[in-house]
Amino acid sequence: MKGDKPTVTPMMAQYLEIKALYPDALLFYRMGDFYEMFFDDAVAAAEALDIALTKRGKHDGADIPMCGVPHHAAEGYFLTLIRKGFRVAVCEQLESPAEAKKRGYKAVVKRDVVRLVTPGTLTEDSLLDARRHNFLAAFSVVRDEAALAWADISTGALHVMPMAPVRLGPELARLAPSELLVAEGAEADVNAVADDMGVSVTSVSRGSFDSVSAEKRVSSLFKASSLEAFGTFGRAEAGALGAIVDYLEITQKGKLPLLQPPVREATHGVMQIDAATRRNLELTASLSGGRAGSLLETIDRTVTASGARLLERRLSSPSLSLEAVGRRLDSVSYMTEQRGVAADVRDSLRKVPDLDRALSRLSLDRGGPRDLAAVRNGLGQAGELATREFGNLPADLATARQALEGHDKLLDLLEDALIAEPPLLARDGGFIAPGFDVELDESRELRDEGRGVIAGMQTQYSEQTGIAALKIKHNNVLGYFIETTAKHADVMMSPPLSETFIHRQTTANQVRFTTVELSEMETKILNAGNRALEIEKRLYDNLKGAILERSSQVATASKALAEFDLASALAELAIADNWTRPEVNDSRDFAIEGGRHPVVEAALRKVGDPFVANDCDLSGGDAASIWLLTGPNMAGKSTFLRQNALIALLAQMGSFVPADSARIGLVSQLFSRVGASDDLARGRSTFMVEMVETAAILNQADDRALVILDEIGRGTATYDGLSIAWATLEHLHDVNKSRALFATHYHEMTQLASKMAGVDNATVTVREWEGEVIFLHEVTQGAADRSYGVQVAQLAGLPVAVVERARVVLDALEKGEREGKAQKALIDDLPLFAATPAPMPASPSGPSPLQQKLGDVHPDSLTPREALSLIYELKEMSEK
Repeated sequence: MKGDKPTVTPMMAQYLEIKALYPDALLFYRMGDFYEMFFDDAVAAAEALDIALTKRGKHDGADIPMCGVPHHAAEGYFLTLIRKGFRVAVCEQLESPAEAKKRGYKAVVKRDVVRLVTPGTLTEDSLLDARRHNFLAAFSVVRDEAALAWADISTGALHVMPMAPVRLGPELARLAPSELLVAEGAEADVNAVADDMGVSVTSVSRGSFDSVSAEKRVSSLFKASSLEAFGTFGRAEAGALGAIVDYLEITQKGKLPLLQPPVREATHGVMQIDAATRRNLELTASLSGGRAGSLLETIDRTVTASGARLLERRLSSPSLSLEAVGRRLDSVSYMTEQRGVAADVRDSLRKVPDLDRALSRLSLDRGGPRDLAAVRNGLGQAGELATREFGNLPADLATARQALEGHDKLLDLLEDALIAEPPLLARDGGFIAPGFDVELDESRELRDEGRGVIAGMQTQYSEQTGIAALKIKHNNVLGYFIETTAKHADVMMSPPLSETFIHRQTTANQVRFTTVELSEMETKILNAGNRALEIEKRLYDNLKGAILERSSQVATASKALAEFDLASALAELAIADNWTRPEVNDSRDFAIEGGRHPVVEAALRKVGDPFVANDCDLSGGDAASIWLLTGPNMAGKSTFLRQNALIALLAQMGSFVPADSARIGLVSQLFSRVGASDDLARGRSTFMVEMVETAAILNQADDRALVILDEIGRGTATYDGLSIAWATLEHLHDVNKSRALFATHYHEMTQLASKMAGVDNATVTVREWEGEVIFLHEVTQGAADRSYGVQVAQLAGLPVAVVERARVVLDALEKGEREGKAQKALIDDLPLFAATPAPMPASPSGPSPLQQKLGDVHPDSLTPREALSLIYELKEMSEK
């Protein structure tokens, strides 16, 4: 039948047209106060956001799935969708419905996508961690060249680094970007690496990476004739930078963020740390994935967002420049010595907002009055710091102090213009201070005093008519009107009052009038409110423009504040936790006295337990220097290994270290192979993961590397494992010539100390008492003769029968080995389990006399003499 075929409504046609341009994103289609989604987008979004899926109309005879979210709460939904791997295209109304009707009764409101929300392009505070960067990275390969560029559009940072393609994994681990751009067709080359790091991969057209057009694109952004104005960049570097700029133009729909000129990082300017080592050492995230329990969380005493981000950058990228390390340590030393100054600095810094992200939002037109106030407050604290008496500041802090000066003109403007606590949105108005703009003050006065004016008119009309019950009221339909009872209406509708009062409406009990004067006043009052808001919006744009004109100076001031924050934070850490300034030099020394693990020590401090400090000396001159560490599990071998790696890392980031003293020759590479894990998704067993990580170390470590290895070869048969561990140690000694700590349970390897000049035996000491093992956590020279595995198993709570059986088997195996028996013969000689499980040892019927005696003792009430007598008495009882 004719007319049965459904037609596509104009609105749905518009939706489908826009959606076709963004097939890989969820289209948030603005309809009034909601963002609506339709078809497959609605199904996917409803499931991801756990919201109701409904329907709206039909398409091709089928119901159209639909869901929606309030526009004022959209940011929270964006974050949920981004974390679940979606991209969001935000489609806004570009005109009001009233404006659309002017084009025709059935005209559809103009809409278009104003922004693509992706993991690497977030700017809102609610979507970001204030204490971490949110990097968008781009990986470019041009023949044999490769480069990685990265930007944080929320702070304006832009960097690029040439590198070998094999370095992609370690650099992604260092930067932890949210999103990685690659050329179409290259996804397969990076997906595995990116998945390991939890990085979202986005493919863009190859044209985005074209080095020629990329150079023009980047140069144009910074209004320079060529990239040479910022340094010398290779083709791959230019391509990576250009891809980022192109992607930002696409996702931000032409509103580019306020990026700083590109900074080229040296390939060998920072300590090389691979992904496995970062994970094993728990530098910025614990093995469970959160910040809690990481080194970063333990040492972070910063009080500003920019300072926290600077700390993470320095911790992730320890420097190889002796000059830079020395300058940073000088800054921390100054703050530890000038404690009063440091306390005052930190008090000021606590009032500093996030200048970088406020600037970014203003540049993208996503800011508001509070961002203007953030710049005002930040520059205010900068000016206060700049005028302090610091004395003789070290180089880095002196440079930072200079950057805090020279903002008086902008600061005065913002202080004069803004109220103390502005609203979030410019459209709310009320953020410009009284007295700043005469025209605004006049409009506000009329708007705010309109009620008084209307009350005066009501009194005037009441006197004029002689009607005491006359009232002036207001509603959204009629506006202002004069209301009286029907009883008095005849008077107002009769001459001469009828010439002044104009009848408007009659209700059941009331009659309503207006006057020319009242209508004119209503227009003035309404216009005054709108006029005031328009003036404030204009002033907001002016203030924003004034800030953006000095954006580079404001960004530099933010960096300077971060420098003061980090120096004072590390000083507070050093004072509170008794850390000391390390000596970092160009030798191959590695001498630590009284070293401690910062995270473990902090955890023990919370429960009131002390940390046992230990020395470590790997100063081997030009030769390898390796400590072969033996001892039982749970004795602290892994802690000792990790703490020395962390001390080296902390020293080269420019921090004091948890030790009595530390002398460290620059460490070029830090490698760690500790713990057991598998990678079943990629078909790797625990032993295979261990071997892959060990291979990476042996193939890359140089004579400036620091290597920590724990339990190499334990994931396979005994002799296979021993042979692999043995050969690994020999390679480290003879080929890599690295400084290394090598922990093992293969006691046979301790013989290597007598065969290799650079190998020394060390052990973690324990004591045995009544069949139990006591861990002393002290590292001393020498070799352990046992692993105490059975005792540790007993501590873990294995059933007594299992522990006792293990002792029997261990004694038999050790006796057979001493007597030279073959392994099969040893096993044949082992007594078999009984047919029934071994009986559990009988539980004591009650406390022993010794326990009873101790139970009656109250230590706090004993005198020294009584305590000494009690000790003699207890000793006598124990010997009976």
